[in-house]
Amino acid sequence: MNKFSALDRVKINLKLQKETFDLVIIGGGITGAGIALDASSRGMKVALLEKGDFASGTSSKSTKLIHGGLRYLKQFDFWLVKEVGSERAIVHNLAPHLVIPEKMVLPLIKDGTYGTWLTSIGLKIYDILANVEDDDKRKMLTMKEVLKTEPLLPEDILEGAGFYAEYRTDDARLTIEVLKTALNYDTTALNYCEVIDFVYDDDKISGVKAKDHIIGKDLNIRAKYIVNAAGPWVDELRQLNKSKTGKRLHLTKGVHLVFPYEKLPVKHSIYFDIPDGRMMFAIPRGKITYVGTTDTNYQKDKDIVEVNTVDALYLIGAINNMFPNINLVLEDVQSSWAGVRPLIHEEGKSASELSRKDEIFVSDTELISIAGGKLTGYRKMAERVVDLISKKYTKRFNKKFKEIQTHKLKLVGGNYKNFKEVKKHEETVFQQIKKSGLTKIDANYLVANYGTQTDAILAKFNDIEENNVQTRLAKAELWFCIHYEMVQNPLDFFIRRTGKLYFDIKSVEQLKEPVLKEFSIIFNWNSETNEYYNQLIEKEIYRASNFS
Repeated sequence: MNKFSALDRVKINLKLQKETFDLVIIGGGITGAGIALDASSRGMKVALLEKGDFASGTSSKSTKLIHGGLRYLKQFDFWLVKEVGSERAIVHNLAPHLVIPEKMVLPLIKDGTYGTWLTSIGLKIYDILANVEDDDKRKMLTMKEVLKTEPLLPEDILEGAGFYAEYRTDDARLTIEVLKTALNYDTTALNYCEVIDFVYDDDKISGVKAKDHIIGKDLNIRAKYIVNAAGPWVDELRQLNKSKTGKRLHLTKGVHLVFPYEKLPVKHSIYFDIPDGRMMFAIPRGKITYVGTTDTNYQKDKDIVEVNTVDALYLIGAINNMFPNINLVLEDVQSSWAGVRPLIHEEGKSASELSRKDEIFVSDTELISIAGGKLTGYRKMAERVVDLISKKYTKRFNKKFKEIQTHKLKLVGGNYKNFKEVKKHEETVFQQIKKSGLTKIDANYLVANYGTQTDAILAKFNDIEENNVQTRLAKAELWFCIHYEMVQNPLDFFIRRTGKLYFDIKSVEQLKEPVLKEFSIIFNWNSETNEYYNQLIEKEIYRASNFS
């Protein structure tokens, strides 16, 4: 476990300016992090720059599933089903604490999207293409069996269900662990460092000009190749490079709502029909159940994507339609998030019809841009980019790199043989913490977030003197996240490293003051800086739980 500390920014700045890199990656989402790990594990010297926090864009705002692409089966895209289905198993093996097996119920309703025959055959093909193992292979349930499994479903329109395997994750945690794993190789990474221009040599890109927004320093970084993996901002960088021609991005907005579990007490994740012909997820997660998603065109501010009342009422209406005894209202929403998908524009297609496939664009100046794709396919996207760079590098510099390594590289925190070992570790952690007043829910949260790194957090927890046990745990987590996960401010901590703003929003109010105090001590903040971040936290709490 390498130190990756916000207190080392000056040292990282100096390294970025001093060295010449084989590859500079712009964008610290899952795509950029995946490319960094792939490239550096093959032997490249890599720098990754992110203008906000790591995973602060699309990569913290997905449905948080590593799923096998059942919807692509309906579109007869068998190749995509096979690729993303196989990737689920690989990523689960690389981080079994973070990519967790979940059973999914697909209700079959009268006049619904999926009929019994199509679902039975389709899920069988899905099992074969995705190499699904015995325990996770699909089962077809009768109406009585479905109602026993998921009693909230509507008996009057229910005809049965498919019962199959998916994997749940935390997208932001997955991104940071992929990036931290890249640090085990020759990767240097910095958040809050924005690329503002490109440097050229003989009409080819030879570096970037960047600004570190934390310490206000301008950086000139040299590199043999530049990859633009900026997600929704890919076209802005192509424009800066004067190469935004041909295909372009089409941004769509995806919204998720979070409810207290008792308001929507589903026993399993459910993938269900909604009245307009789309499909939606309801996913239980500890004390909450979250639902999503929308798929609408988006052309507003990409840095602040908000949930509006229309979005919220659309999702609530869809839930109430499938679960008629629930009767959710707007006031039941506990938290929410919204993000934008950077898809490739296709003339004449609606937002929900656009392909989720990734595409690579190479400009005349050799800026390599990648857009589209899905969380599940991050590793294969990275492979395609790094294969391209390797070929170019060999032709230009007569130097060869290794073949892909990432299919066998355990992610930081994921050093378990299988999911059973994860559950054993969770029980061990519970035995360690229960005497302090912490619960099995706390043990599950720690191991699901940090895996084997939980032990380092608990060692710090034991050293902290604090009467309130949840505050004590938060201080231990914060210490870890500042020193090993490049946390720069409280929003990095509450949103992307811990997910508390989404999944335990009440705890953010309770922990805000002690967390701000810790930041003030560690970073030597004055009262104005402290109040600035206090207001930012309040604004994010309001934005997540209230709608315009």
